Formats: sequence, structure tokens, C-alpha cells
Amino acid sequence: MRRIRTITKKRIIKRMRALLICCLFMVAAGVLCLFAGDHYVRKAGKDKILGYEDLTGLPQMDCILVLGCGLRPDGEPTQMLKDRLDAGIALYQTKTAPKLLMSGDHGRQQYDEVNRMKQYAMEKGVPSQDIFMDHAGFSTYESMYRARDVFQVKQMVIVSQEYHLYRAIYDGEKMGLKVWGYPAKQIRYGGQRRRDLREILARNKDILYCLLQPEPTYLGEAIPVSGNGDLTNDKKDKEVTAP
Repeated sequence: MRRIRTITKKRIIKRMRALLICCLFMVAAGVLCLFAGDHYVRKAGKDKILGYEDLTGLPQMDCILVLGCGLRPDGEPTQMLKDRLDAGIALYQTKTAPKLLMSGDHGRQQYDEVNRMKQYAMEKGVPSQDIFMDHAGFSTYESMYRARDVFQVKQMVIVSQEYHLYRAIYDGEKMGLKVWGYPAKQIRYGGQRRRDLREILARNKDILYCLLQPEPTYLGEAIPVSGNGDLTNDKKDKEVTAP
């Protein structure tokens, strides 16, 4: 009986070891796939990120897309968003494109990235009619999808921080758009290591999204970016105006 118990224990130990090895192999394979996807997206967007000196060689763009990234509790843009806005406004002022497209989260009445982004640009002298707002840019993927289908964009410059541009460019190209990226101010923001890790997951997620191309949360009627940006104003009772 004791011998049978010993044999049984050995079998259990062997099976547990085999299961553990199998689990470790699956984890290693998953991590490898994540980093392979990350490398694939980074490589796809690497040559489309421009420096200031590269702007003169661009064809006329339909618009400059500025991607939202959050407001402070007092409703002001975060430093990251300010840097994106400043870069986008600078491109507009150099006539890289005749229009700005502000894409961000306005899914709740009390949280409104895009109107604050438009207000910021107007405070810097950009006319209201040259600023479009995408109120349903809830993700990078959705911003690209809506730029193509709602705002009828064919080619544009995307403004964000460099770590994010790789994915934005990848998503845009998979939507059939001609896109280039222009990085906001090159500084190291607090919490950047966490963002870099999150971005690895997000790049892999967007590979799947771009393969399947599900519709975004909202679509709606076409509002060509070649027209008047005031058509995207949602505050009917009072115009969005610079102070």
C-alpha cells in the first residue's frame, strides 16, 4: 500500500511539473507575441514621424489632427495636452494644413475635452471656422475611423507625443489614410514608464481592431473637414468664442 501511495505521489508531482512547464511556456509565448506586436507597430510608423525640417516636403494636408489626452480637475488641459495643442497650432500657423481637427472624449456632459481644446486654439488666434471638433474620439482607433468616415479626411498630420504616434500612424494607415506624425514637445512626463507599458498592450489591441475594423461607438452624418468647423459646435445657446 505504501509503495502504491509513493507511485501515486510521483505521478502527481510529474503531472504538476508538466502543467507548470506548460503554463510557463504559454506565458512566455504570450509575452513574446506582445513584444512582437509592439515591434511591428513601431516599425510601421517609424519612418512617418516628421521633424520640423520635414514639413516643407509634405503635400497639402486636409487637416492637422490633435488627439486629446485629458483635462485637469479644474477643466484646464493637462501639460501633455497643452504640448499637443501648441504643436498643432504651430503646424496650422505654418500652413501645413488649413484646418485643425480636435478629437477627444466628450461622452459625458461634465467632461468635455474637445470644446476646451478648441477654446485653447482660439485663444492662440485660430479662427473658429478652421477648428473642427470630434466629440466621440474615445480612442485612437475611433479617432482615425471617424476622421475617415465622418470628417472625410484623406491625408493629415497627426499630433501627439512620439510614443503614441506609432500606433496612431498605424491605425490611420490601416484605415486607408495617408498620414504623418508630428511629435509634441520632447520631454519626459511623470508616469511615462506606466504609459509605455500600457502602450505595448494598446498597440497589440489595435492590431486586432484594425484587422476586424469594428465600427466606432458613434458615427453619424458626414461633416467634411473642408467646410466650416462651426458645424461641429454643440453649444447652440452660446458660441464657442475666444475671450
